[in-house]
Amino acid sequence: MENFEKLGAFYLGRRYDLARKKRTEDLVLYDSRDLVTHAVCVGMTGSGKTGLCLSLIEEAAIDGVPAILIDPKGDLGNLLLTFPKLDPADFRPWINEEDAARRGLSPDDYAKQQAETWKKGLAEWGEDGARIQRLRDTADFSIYTPGSSAGLPVSILKSFAAPAAAAREDEELLRERVTSTATGLLTLLGVDADPLKSREHILVSTVLAEAWKRGQDLDLETLIARMQTPPVAKIGVVDLESFFPAKGRFELAMRLNNLLAAPGFATWLEGEALEIGSLLRSPSGKPRVAIFSIAHLSDAERMFFVTLLLNQTLAWMRGQSGTTSLRAILYMDEIAGYFPPVATPPAKAPLLTLLKQGRAFGLGVVLATQNPVDLDYKGLANAGTWLLGRLQTERDKARVLEGLEGVAAGAKQRFDRGRMEETLAGLGNRIFLVNNVHDDAPEVFETRWALSYLRGPLTRSQIKTLMDPQRGSPRSEEPATHLTAAGEAGESGGPRPMLPPGLPQLFVPARGPSGKSLYRPSVLGVAEVHFADPKSGASTTEKVLRVAAVGDPVDWASGDEPEFALEDLESEPESGARFADPGPAGHPKSAEVFGRDFATWIYRERSLELLRSKSTGEVSRPGEAEADFRGRLQQGRREARDSSSDRLRQKYAPRLAALQERLRRAEQAVARERQESQQAGIQTAISIGATVLGALFGRKTLSATTIGRATTAARTAGRTMKQAGDVGRAKETVEAVAQQIRDLDAELAAELAASQTANDPATEMLETLTLRPKKTDVTVRRVALLWTPDRSG
Repeated sequence: MENFEKLGAFYLGRRYDLARKKRTEDLVLYDSRDLVTHAVCVGMTGSGKTGLCLSLIEEAAIDGVPAILIDPKGDLGNLLLTFPKLDPADFRPWINEEDAARRGLSPDDYAKQQAETWKKGLAEWGEDGARIQRLRDTADFSIYTPGSSAGLPVSILKSFAAPAAAAREDEELLRERVTSTATGLLTLLGVDADPLKSREHILVSTVLAEAWKRGQDLDLETLIARMQTPPVAKIGVVDLESFFPAKGRFELAMRLNNLLAAPGFATWLEGEALEIGSLLRSPSGKPRVAIFSIAHLSDAERMFFVTLLLNQTLAWMRGQSGTTSLRAILYMDEIAGYFPPVATPPAKAPLLTLLKQGRAFGLGVVLATQNPVDLDYKGLANAGTWLLGRLQTERDKARVLEGLEGVAAGAKQRFDRGRMEETLAGLGNRIFLVNNVHDDAPEVFETRWALSYLRGPLTRSQIKTLMDPQRGSPRSEEPATHLTAAGEAGESGGPRPMLPPGLPQLFVPARGPSGKSLYRPSVLGVAEVHFADPKSGASTTEKVLRVAAVGDPVDWASGDEPEFALEDLESEPESGARFADPGPAGHPKSAEVFGRDFATWIYRERSLELLRSKSTGEVSRPGEAEADFRGRLQQGRREARDSSSDRLRQKYAPRLAALQERLRRAEQAVARERQESQQAGIQTAISIGATVLGALFGRKTLSATTIGRATTAARTAGRTMKQAGDVGRAKETVEAVAQQIRDLDAELAAELAASQTANDPATEMLETLTLRPKKTDVTVRRVALLWTPDRSG
């Protein structure tokens, strides 16, 4: 097995010599941290772009990095076609039988051929079935099909929920989300809405903004109602009726209502909520690659969904802590149409924000296209890595060079346009140029063999076959909880009772058709309970809200958490209402008794369960899901790993530099000794030749001069032999220093491996830490008589 399984390094392929048209043995390993500055992959059909991008996602999954994938063509589902045994029977259900027929093969023979091809291809690149199994064991892969039941359904209802508090407080971010959500929704309705000119867009934006600023969630039904009766009297300085008359608002609301009532739209409301945190990790914390296949949708539906998904990703991202390591990947194939150079479709604004801000939160955005002329290269100047394959036209090359030049200017790099153009012209199938602002220079490489079986776009029936094992039982909708009264005088009720002033009264707002309500009593308790554990350092205060039936005593254990917000409660009932008997709530000391019982119930029954990692000692946050906690532990481990790697490399850098300098001097010494040896050899030959010639053609008697020359020639020959020995010793020095460098590399690799923690946060057993409050940790803030309207009678 070749040494490409390195910490935080993605194995993309091997360097390629364009001049010799030959692949070299040098591995191309991409530092995962470089992806936080985003990447763009460009290449025409047949260039190998899809294989390269899927290989990048495979490497990230093996490294435990989750990903959100947007798939407009249906290719990305190939990531689920992984066969560790490389058995033809595993390939057989997924082959393209038309390809088999064109080759004159039976489906079984073609499946056997494909299995052999994949086995041979993997072996050529140092891979095998064991690596495929590692990919499957490390991450979960799921295909979601919004608006379709082929894959896993996904519900868009939560997409109209109020953003998190951090996003609401950022006026620019909230404005961008309101604008893009309104534009996406109106695009789905077929309304060409200009954010500055369209009254439809301004109305929907106003409704969304007013609700979200207050932290109120919206669903489509509520949105329809508020479009008819907006919560504002004026739009700007113009009264509502003059700006958008009731008749026009009704017509717009009816269009949205008709969409909601359409039989096919029901699938948009089913399935898992569009919540990025749960999509990126399974409930157990295992990294997940969530593929959103949208090939079956119309253009308007695609734009609508992509806009919602990008907004949800942006909201999730802003809720994460800052990091310099890769936390997650957002990949979109065939980005053309969603990020154009001039127009501003709904998806463009959130995507641009992700490109600008993702680096600070560890989110790597990867965009791919075969049509570079359709991309906004000013926006893509935020991308630090460009993966460039074979391009179709000169116009495409010109636009790519324009983008690269912009990236180089932003990174203050030298850009050789002529040389880059020459390189792009020489690229072939699976041959790519990678231009990474974190590296010294661009390099050309051939992509490795994908672990997944690249059979092409999946059909809806194939997606269904893949996802059937992942489908759980349909989630049953729980009926709404209705608060019941105790101690009623009768169903007809009576006038509002006179109660002691010590027990405040609050009223749940009446909803539904107009009519006189019968108010039924219950007890509302509001308290704060503090949980602390000095040993682990865990400390949090939890707000407890409880509604229970009136009783003597009140059975708080049988109560429920309210479905309303406290700020929505009213201080007065609707006019003409009737009231049931309040029962024990009419006692003068009822508030004191209710509050004391409430505090006692909290002290005895309430607890807080947290998770604790044995390996790190870290404790989960209150309300943090196991998946999120494991994800945070993995991120911390990855950051510690990267930091440790940096420290070790800095530690070894001076020693390595010194050895490299010694190697350079030793190599110079070899060259110098070799030159001196050659010169000595020439001088020896000349001396000996002169002596021989003198002896042969000189005087016949042996003279002193001839003897002197022979002696000199002998001494010169001796020096020549010494010089030859010096060359050999210099070569030995070079080899000794080179061996020291190899030993130092091995020592560094050993220290890097030893510095890693043995426990994987994704699989380690977590301890449960149960915190219980002291009596002094419970503070009752409010006890009130709660009146709930009932219009059933």
